Amino acid sequence: MNTQKNSSALFTDFYSLTMAQGYWKKNMNHRAVFEMFFRRSPFGGGYAIFAGLGTLLENLQSFSFSREDIEYLDSLGCFEKAFTESLGGFRFKGSLRAMDEGTAVFPQEPLIRVEGGLIECQIIEGMLLNTINFQSLIATKTARVWLASGKGSIMEFGLRRAQGPDGAMSATRASYIGGASGTSNTLGGKVFGIPVLGTMAHSWIMAYPSEEEAFRAYADIYPERTIFLIDTYDTLKSGIRSAVTVGRELAARGHSFGVRLDSGDINYLSVEVRKILDQAGFPGATITVSNDLDEAIIQTLTDAGTPVNTWGVGTRMITGGDEAAFSGVYKMAARDGGGGTMIPVMKFSDNPEKTTTPGVKQVWRVKDPAGMAVADVMGLDGDDDIPEKGKRYAFWHPQADYRHFYHEISGNAEPLLKPRLEDGVPVSPLPPLAAIRAHAAGDLDSLDPSYKRLLNPHGYKVSVTGKLRELKLALIKDYIGDL
Repeated sequence: MNTQKNSSALFTDFYSLTMAQGYWKKNMNHRAVFEMFFRRSPFGGGYAIFAGLGTLLENLQSFSFSREDIEYLDSLGCFEKAFTESLGGFRFKGSLRAMDEGTAVFPQEPLIRVEGGLIECQIIEGMLLNTINFQSLIATKTARVWLASGKGSIMEFGLRRAQGPDGAMSATRASYIGGASGTSNTLGGKVFGIPVLGTMAHSWIMAYPSEEEAFRAYADIYPERTIFLIDTYDTLKSGIRSAVTVGRELAARGHSFGVRLDSGDINYLSVEVRKILDQAGFPGATITVSNDLDEAIIQTLTDAGTPVNTWGVGTRMITGGDEAAFSGVYKMAARDGGGGTMIPVMKFSDNPEKTTTPGVKQVWRVKDPAGMAVADVMGLDGDDDIPEKGKRYAFWHPQADYRHFYHEISGNAEPLLKPRLEDGVPVSPLPPLAAIRAHAAGDLDSLDPSYKRLLNPHGYKVSVTGKLRELKLALIKDYIGDL
């Protein structure tokens, strides 16, 4: 179920509509192939987590122009009436191939491949990029947080700081894919089937005459879910003492408890709180911490052995923190050449990193016999350009054609772009979100730790086959020869 419906096909950039009218007027709605890829890994990291596919596929099923949408376009004075009337029957009828949601992905390789008429491919661009870019950003951030915690328990607390209601729902979904254990977003819990989590606010304690009375009242109401927020007045002189007093009463009734810290020196306070809890006979009492945490802070605390059971992470995870956006783009890779053929096309640029790789492509993930990822290789789909086990290949850098490495494939070479829509119809049901989350965790396990370092990660190899390299060089030569 998806409540992030972007059903209106007006949810696109205006140029998509002006180009669509141009294609319509010039009778150019021929087949084309577009690819969505990203240019650099966010947060200075060595990987990203592909997220948002399920939302995108659901939205594509209802993406259309209502009568009110068409009337709005007519009011702009930019479009011919016959064109806007033709939009009344618009539905995405093309095909879409994509990597599994939750896959660890890398720059320059296509995550999604769209094939259809020029008009429909162009109109869905904005919605596709909006959906995939934001969710991939948040899933990646959460994965970094989760790994920094030593794969600990992460509570997503970001509802109040997210970029509006749509951002909150998208981020809740994406953070669960990236490794969060649950969310404070109750609607997100209902819609996505994510565990909902929460303790208490300082206002609960301030509403009572004393801290101890506030804790006792909460424990009476929620004896099975009691976590005391102990930093409202003084963590060590008051909060933890009151928690122990009421905790003994809970223990006498057969219940356990935990405490939460939301301010101060997390390392020092958690160590002292752990001592007090252990001395009081509560070695099983849990400690949850929050307070503007991110992966760098969490890794520092984890490396220091800070006794934390659960991390509550909000603002710096749910908003992307120090990274404003995911660098995903959507570019044409091939167009109809007549007779069922597709002509490869590419974008040239004064910035080499913005030059695209032409052709209808597949991506293979090459693994060693132990199942660890070695490299991702782009090759021409539907051709004999397929990496085969037992053969030795030269694989080339996508941008620097002189850089390459040799590799004999001793493990599997798995094709990553799989059919999702054919003629606009889903090929198979969407997997449960828990399965996507498990896939993300497994994919991260298949990466060498050097690719997952927070600082200065090793660069994962994304390469092209010799045949694809030759195609790209030939197009470059043809283009330069015409200048």
